Amino acid sequence: MSSVAINQTSIAAAHERVRSHIRLTPLVDVQTRNGPAQLKLEYLQRGGTFKIRGAFNTLLSQNQIPTAGVVAASGGNHGIAIATAAQSLGVPAHIFVPTIASAAKVQTLQRLGAVIHQQGDFFADAYAASQIFAQQTGALQSHAYDQFETLCGQGTVAKEWQEQNNELHTVLVAVGGGGLVGGMAAWYRGNVRVIAVESEGCGTLHRALHAGTPLDGPVSGIAADSLGATRVGNLMFPIAQQYVHKALLVSDEEITQAQTWAWRELRIACEPGGAAALAALLSGNYKPQPGERVGVLMCGANVDLSKIQP
Repeated sequence: MSSVAINQTSIAAAHERVRSHIRLTPLVDVQTRNGPAQLKLEYLQRGGTFKIRGAFNTLLSQNQIPTAGVVAASGGNHGIAIATAAQSLGVPAHIFVPTIASAAKVQTLQRLGAVIHQQGDFFADAYAASQIFAQQTGALQSHAYDQFETLCGQGTVAKEWQEQNNELHTVLVAVGGGGLVGGMAAWYRGNVRVIAVESEGCGTLHRALHAGTPLDGPVSGIAADSLGATRVGNLMFPIAQQYVHKALLVSDEEITQAQTWAWRELRIACEPGGAAALAALLSGNYKPQPGERVGVLMCGANVDLSKIQP
């Protein structure tokens, strides 16, 4: 479908569809070295990730689920979301993961009863294998970020946040393939500044905005298991061009420091990708103006706790 259809109407419809299956995640106001901010604790979502929204929207949008169930490729969190939604709805789930997927996420998938297929070193490899599986079995495909139902589902984060607090000027959002930031930007439509944040090793949107088109690129660094798409989605890109204010990069060290700060100050254990947006604020890569009301989305909690520095 065209990105034109990803708008407040389709996002509101998605929210109505999924709201009884997801959690209303809370807000908490904090003081950082670079000023006050409001955190939306989306990491408390079912499955520890915002992606449950798109997962339920995908499954609940179908008139009928194939007997073979649903298949998804994922670095971990999308797979966890699909497996969670599928288990809840009694649907078989086949999840294709790359070798860089964290052990913690693979263990979670196993607990959720998904059939795990480990294929290739990167998301693109796992995705190609999942497509072949879908063609052979007839399973429903669920793309991690470049699918209409996914973007509309992820956009419900912004709708929900605006209903909780309609006075924010800016929100900082981590980016992998762009489903979350694309959906949120489609809801806000420039009425709230959306700042995309990527790790330096996974700067797909940053690169695409400079080039004027999505491009394939290398993936590396500590956040690669969740932000490691080799290119941003085609559906989200025109939305980003119109409604994403800017795309910032943060280093692995800055992400690690944000994880440590979140644990020390708030007892929040977040994965590297989930700490990226916070890292932009704490590091000063994003500097709010005096009086600017800033929101930071804390979006993922599927972390190996041994990696959190006390």
